[in-house]
Amino acid sequence: MVGGALLAVWLGLMIVFGTPNPFYVVASGSMVPTLEVHDLLVISAHEDFGMVIPGDIIVFNRPSDNDRVIVHRVAAILDEDPRTIRTKGDANPASIPGTDFPITEQNYLGTVVHVLPQVGLLPKMIQPPVNYIIIAGIVGFILAKHFHSRKRRDGQPGP
Repeated sequence: MVGGALLAVWLGLMIVFGTPNPFYVVASGSMVPTLEVHDLLVISAHEDFGMVIPGDIIVFNRPSDNDRVIVHRVAAILDEDPRTIRTKGDANPASIPGTDFPITEQNYLGTVVHVLPQVGLLPKMIQPPVNYIIIAGIVGFILAKHFHSRKRRDGQPGP
């Protein structure tokens, strides 16, 4: 029963956020102080790569060999045809060639839309099925908040 509910929630999240994996856990300190290790990120792929601007925090596959997922801030738009950007970790002194650029639409996974500080520790600390139930509750809260803020942006009153 819990498994079915989690699957339904996961499928709903995939639709709402436009990506098969809307969750990422920060694994390094390259974005400190903005993002800390173990922060849980919620990303949306609904924001078109062409709309990403400097200052946005994005999640992408490392361009040199697609062997790692990176979370960094967009530092510059390098080219518009094809659109190519450069990123940089907030804690890094400079952009790293092959990691931070050149980022193209093929590397882009999504834009960070929510940060849940230290929630990435939950799966390590609490054993199944309790961790799944807690995560499902958190996800439900995120969905409610997402729809509430979307309604307000669209000019509709929230609940």
